[in-house]
Amino acid sequence: MKFALSTNWCNRKYDSGEEIADKALELGFKALELGFRTTPEQLVGFSRRIDVMPVESVHAFCPVPISAPDGSPELYSLASFDENERAMARIHLLKTLDVASDLGAKTIVLHAGRIPLSTFFAKNRNSQFLLDKLLVAKGDVKDGKYLKVLNAALKVRAKRAKRLTNIFLKELDFILPNFEKKGIALALENLPFLEGYPNEKESLEIINKFKGSNLFAWFDTGHHRVREMHGWIDEEAKLALDKLEELSLIRGMHLNDVKDYYDDHFAPGDGNVDFSALSNMIQKAKHVVFEPKSHVSEESIQKSLSHLTFLSIKQ
Repeated sequence: MKFALSTNWCNRKYDSGEEIADKALELGFKALELGFRTTPEQLVGFSRRIDVMPVESVHAFCPVPISAPDGSPELYSLASFDENERAMARIHLLKTLDVASDLGAKTIVLHAGRIPLSTFFAKNRNSQFLLDKLLVAKGDVKDGKYLKVLNAALKVRAKRAKRLTNIFLKELDFILPNFEKKGIALALENLPFLEGYPNEKESLEIINKFKGSNLFAWFDTGHHRVREMHGWIDEEAKLALDKLEELSLIRGMHLNDVKDYYDDHFAPGDGNVDFSALSNMIQKAKHVVFEPKSHVSEESIQKSLSHLTFLSIKQ
């Protein structure tokens, strides 16, 4: 089993790509995923270490756009109702594609977008309203008041999702041939928001529209746990996820852990994700990437790496 490390863990700690690659090697990793906080200067160093630390995946957008104060996977959304935002997403996704091609990476991970629910939640920007006001207060995903608001929000989301899917399919029609030419996959990540698009069912539908293409899903363990804790994984979502796995449409995984309702990106084993239940998916994925936040210690990473290496061999 080959585990990769997301450079998001230490892009801000080390100035050079060489230092990051050397640290990943020291910790026991066999490959890198270039994170969305990668700078143009760091790219030079990564290219110098390709022989000992290959770059196998890249998280859009990479490198950090010159105009941006910091890297973010949602600087721009390819799945957006705003035409200008989609245009910017196309530009920077194609730049990411060039980076991936130059470094020999095989997959680009993308946060496609979010379905706007601001009008539904009034002044609340996103589904944090459901979390803070209703769910955490009682810790009961089946609470009547919580379910009433959630179900109303889901109805609004479903209507807007249909419109957004029509737009997103046209964007994919345009951009996927570029991925085909370079032999690189585009993988749509599951997001830890009610607004996150596409959800499990939408991912399956969209990928099936481009059957046989270089379009895949990407599974983030922490994001999935957050979705479970909020009651957003219903039977349809479970069936869709099972189908994506069955058809080998889950290109890769981000391994990170969470404690209950929040997307904390702890080291695997430091939260409540059941990694043993995901062992089959881990073994089938083309890319398996540790994606801890910068506050996670080297000791925690090494400990979880040893545990998951043992788990994958054991299974």
